[in-house]
Amino acid sequence: MTQPPHDEPTAAGPDELREQVEETREELGQTVQALAAKTDVKGRAQDKAAEVKEQVGTKAGELKEQAAVKAGELKAKAADLAHQAQDRLPDPVKDKAAQAAGQARAKAAQAGQVWQEKAPEPVRQRTAQGAQLARDNRKVLLAAAGVAVVVWLACRRRKG
Repeated sequence: MTQPPHDEPTAAGPDELREQVEETREELGQTVQALAAKTDVKGRAQDKAAEVKEQVGTKAGELKEQAAVKAGELKAKAADLAHQAQDRLPDPVKDKAAQAAGQARAKAAQAGQVWQEKAPEPVRQRTAQGAQLARDNRKVLLAAAGVAVVVWLACRRRKG
């Protein structure tokens, strides 16, 4: 049998010796488990992958939220610019634009009627979704149209 270490007291009786043996077994079992965990490369890699996946998901959520906020800001800015552009347009230009819009609406209604009569159902459904998207983003579309008219007029005046 081996000698006990000098810093540990020897057991006074068999019960105390059994208790020390049990504690030593537990410590040895924990040490073996820790060593086994360190050598389990696959398990450690899976744990790390799960951790990175969670971090990426969190970061993606943050970026999505930031993008939504930025999109809202840009949408508001575009609407503001469109209003500024409309305010600067002379009345005759506004009247012509309103007249052209009325004509465009009439032609669009006529084309829509022909479309309803001739287009297959799946195509009509997709088109209706696109139209709904345009209606939902009407301010942005109007802003873009207003800016386009201003640019067109500016280019026209330079040539003339």
